[in-house]
Amino acid sequence: MPDAVVIGAGPNGLVAANLLVDAGWSVQVLEAQEAPGGAVRSDRGVHPDYVSDLFSAFYPLAAASPVLARLDLAAEGLRWSHAPAVLAHPLPDGRCAVLERRVEDTCTGLADFDAADADAWLDMYRTWSRVGPDLVGALFTPFPPVRSGLRLAAKLRACGGLRLARKLALPVRRLGEEEFAGEAGRLLLAGNALHADLAPEAAGSGGFGWLMSMLGQSHGFPVPLGGADALTAALVSRLRRRGGVLRCGKRVTSVVLRAGTATGVMTADGESVDARRAVLADTSAPALYRDLVGEEHLPSRLVRDLGRFQWDFATFKVDWALTGRVPWTSPGAAGAGTVHLARGVDGLTRFAAQIAAGQVPDEPFVLFGQMTTADPSRSPAGTESAWAYTHLPQDIACDAGPDRITGRWDRREQQAMADRVEAQVERFAPGFRGLIAARRILAPTTLQALDENLRNGAINNGTTALHQQTVFRPTPGSGRPETPVRRLYLASAAAHPGGGVHGAPGANAARAALRSQGLAGVLHRAQRV
Repeated sequence: MPDAVVIGAGPNGLVAANLLVDAGWSVQVLEAQEAPGGAVRSDRGVHPDYVSDLFSAFYPLAAASPVLARLDLAAEGLRWSHAPAVLAHPLPDGRCAVLERRVEDTCTGLADFDAADADAWLDMYRTWSRVGPDLVGALFTPFPPVRSGLRLAAKLRACGGLRLARKLALPVRRLGEEEFAGEAGRLLLAGNALHADLAPEAAGSGGFGWLMSMLGQSHGFPVPLGGADALTAALVSRLRRRGGVLRCGKRVTSVVLRAGTATGVMTADGESVDARRAVLADTSAPALYRDLVGEEHLPSRLVRDLGRFQWDFATFKVDWALTGRVPWTSPGAAGAGTVHLARGVDGLTRFAAQIAAGQVPDEPFVLFGQMTTADPSRSPAGTESAWAYTHLPQDIACDAGPDRITGRWDRREQQAMADRVEAQVERFAPGFRGLIAARRILAPTTLQALDENLRNGAINNGTTALHQQTVFRPTPGSGRPETPVRRLYLASAAAHPGGGVHGAPGANAARAALRSQGLAGVLHRAQRV
């Protein structure tokens, strides 16, 4: 009998399992899919000569994560690679906002839009350099972050106190208008905010856009050398080398309860796997509480709160094998790993408003990945392994475009939406379509089938909006990995601090399980080894 059972071998489940084995626990990880990784996987499914990332691709949060740093995944062979530039947002007139690897270069580019914006960006970055490490430390610990929070509070006072806090609470449109005279800085902030489901007018979107932009400036948007699978492989290798057990193709159908305590799990093939000390679930919150535990075992208030749980945007993704590099009209986009495609901040607002109204956007905001530019091993020289994704409503009311897309996602609707995404790329890179050797469409339902945590491709396991963060994540009064069921812990992005590949929810759940057994000191010592 293992000390702990971890449900799900996504990055958070694997991080949790690694920390538990470090503390001397025996651990079994049960994964429903035939391969581990969750939303961190790659394959050659588009073309045999091209490596494609199925879900996540760029990892600024992983690069900044103290949780992953302590695991020393370099010892397991993980290597990172960077594109020459971090991020670009081309404009229809040929100009381009570019987040460069060096802050001096970013400032030079912003000055081409308005001379004053170089100093504005540099001032933002200096503030980040002072508060960033403590901010990341506070974000990646259970709420409330007592020690890191105190350090952060002292740094915030030195950097403007309430005035800085006000900036981070602003909608990203307003933050951009206050900080930058030209369009480039505003675009970088607003596009980064829409990596999550935060419209330019949403409260707090300024803070998220600032966070992602500054992470990009300090850490880049790195990719695992050879594909996203390399990150998963490193986590699995470390786990197995230290005695942990991973079993794929083992779907958990219920958490076994005895006297209100989680004592193990049942699998779809009828196997009972007992857990001596804890069960940790790298699953969505609704799946854990409704499907694996059952509402009859939960407080009525939690059941009511689950009815208000909000998913983040749905996602539609296309992968391509391109015979050449993308022919951007803006030269600044050629060297960027990530490219944002929208007609300015107004285009982002229009896109987000259509989603809020339940409409499939007629001109989608496209996040475009140039993977060979970021990692030359991904495809033959002179070609590009590329992808793009866009957001959609979770529940589609109508199509703002001409294709009558309803959300059935039959072959016609998938092809129509993929063509719409390609049309947006073509606006900024005429001739793009002529380079396509092969493409793969990953509709919202396809993404969910490949990773059940991603409801219609909801990549953050719940909205990033303020009303479902910190003590409100996944429901009011939470903010920690403990659940109403003893010895059962929520270890997924549904828990604080939320989405992104950084391992914090898994680490928080592992620490909570160890604390319940009086082993927090053991974990601390193990992490220093």
